[in-house]
Amino acid sequence: MDMNLHKLQEMEPLLEEMVMVLSPLFLVFMLGLGLTPLALDQDDYRYRHFLTQHYDAKPKGRDDKYCNNIMQNRGLTRPCKDTNTFIHGNKNDIKAICEDRNGEPYGGNLKISRSAFQVTTCKHRGGSSRPPCKYRATKSSRVIVIGCENGWPVHFDESFIPSR
Repeated sequence: MDMNLHKLQEMEPLLEEMVMVLSPLFLVFMLGLGLTPLALDQDDYRYRHFLTQHYDAKPKGRDDKYCNNIMQNRGLTRPCKDTNTFIHGNKNDIKAICEDRNGEPYGGNLKISRSAFQVTTCKHRGGSSRPPCKYRATKSSRVIVIGCENGWPVHFDESFIPSR
């Protein structure tokens, strides 16, 4: 029994040194694990917000009634948003703009699509900025410019009718 105690006492300085060296590394590792989900959650939130504001896979109508309904359903009428564009089609095609498979740099974190997308632009008809909001719909095929962060679309910037 005394022999085991003696061996432990000999190892104690070594154990203390290991703890002193490894503690900061362990702390950095644990902080990294803790902060990674926060960054992913932030990207996920901004991407989901982008989809809520600017994406509608299969629109019905694409007329004034469509704009009035979708703007209200997406929470864009308190106050009445002046202009909002909805991109139609496959959201993976939109994400591909940020991944350079369907986009090119456009300045800063902006990317311009290589291909055109079907879009509906809803423009407030004027009058009061308080509900009920009335919108005019314009449907077209356009090249889009979006802001990307960490490979995810997070901001709709503008759109153009493609040159031929």
